[in-house]
Amino acid sequence: MKVRDIHRIMSEWAPPAIAWERDNVGLQCGDPEANIRAVLVALDPTEEVIDEARRKRANVIVTHHPLLFKPQWSVTPTTTEGRCIHGLIRHGIALYSAHTNLDFTREGTSFALAEVLGLKDLGFLERSYHVDRKIVTFVPVEHADAVASAMAEAGAGRIGNYDECSFRSEGTGTFRGSPASNPAVGRKGKLEHAHETKVEMIAPKWAVDDVLGAMRRAHPYEEVAYDLYPLENASDKFGMGVAGTLPQSIRLSAFLLRIKRLLGSGTLRWTGNPRSTIRRVAVCGGSGGELLESAIKAGTDLFVTADLKYHAFHDARGRIALVDAGHYETELPIVNVVVRRLRDEFRLRGGTIPVYAASRSTNPVRYV
Repeated sequence: MKVRDIHRIMSEWAPPAIAWERDNVGLQCGDPEANIRAVLVALDPTEEVIDEARRKRANVIVTHHPLLFKPQWSVTPTTTEGRCIHGLIRHGIALYSAHTNLDFTREGTSFALAEVLGLKDLGFLERSYHVDRKIVTFVPVEHADAVASAMAEAGAGRIGNYDECSFRSEGTGTFRGSPASNPAVGRKGKLEHAHETKVEMIAPKWAVDDVLGAMRRAHPYEEVAYDLYPLENASDKFGMGVAGTLPQSIRLSAFLLRIKRLLGSGTLRWTGNPRSTIRRVAVCGGSGGELLESAIKAGTDLFVTADLKYHAFHDARGRIALVDAGHYETELPIVNVVVRRLRDEFRLRGGTIPVYAASRSTNPVRYV
């Protein structure tokens, strides 16, 4: 297994294309062709995490927060970023980061938080991603299966738990080749009528180029006619925040103590009636204040997130209970999820590469 396989595994789960446009995700440092000895997963790329990776003989670190987020004008040991880059290069350690793309994907950061809090029947709080494209092409009937299979292999036709999904209809295509043409059907200079199958398949926007390339290679025609349409269907794979239900109703006062214990929060900032009953809960790992109105519209009793501004608590009063449980605390559950995902994927690929969760806290915030 090579470092580039980390990118493939993580991209299939959390495609870089869904990350916030100003984010920096993917391989931050290291050789993609290097063989993997062991992997350390952490929330933050710090000097302590690099030291732990070195002690564990891990030559790959996977983090949620990227190291290189702002432009670097120099790489010297006078800055935290510079010291980390020097340490990574000195010890031959690659760094891969999955940030907002991991926040916005199913089974990502907010799903991990929801599961730690015991929520069931999970779904996105906001489904605002429209990532699918429809590709339509016209193929001689006897070649339809081959073309559709090639497109599916390249990433088209996946709907939920099904793959190779397509819709086909038959009709007549017409064309006349110029003197410079080399038609697969009929003769140049003569108007031809061909019995064709119209093949329709969907693909995520980041797979379109690969699908079109596979389609052209499998298609018998010299010139391939196709249509490409953007779709307004809301994706069920990508979104923001999560809403779920507790197995049993609980008073807010009791659930606050549970949140504090389960997340290891040093303190909670909250507002609401402590005697109110909580059953439906919305969560967003990390900074999720912009989803407050969505949590209210979703009919949830409580919204758990972090980095809330003072006025958000005013906006929530009388409408929803609101908890700021800390940025680090609400995102930390994703570390163990990434560890399990990588272990499972390595096993499926026949690998026995160790994957560790960082043992030291990288939270810079202290409480008194």
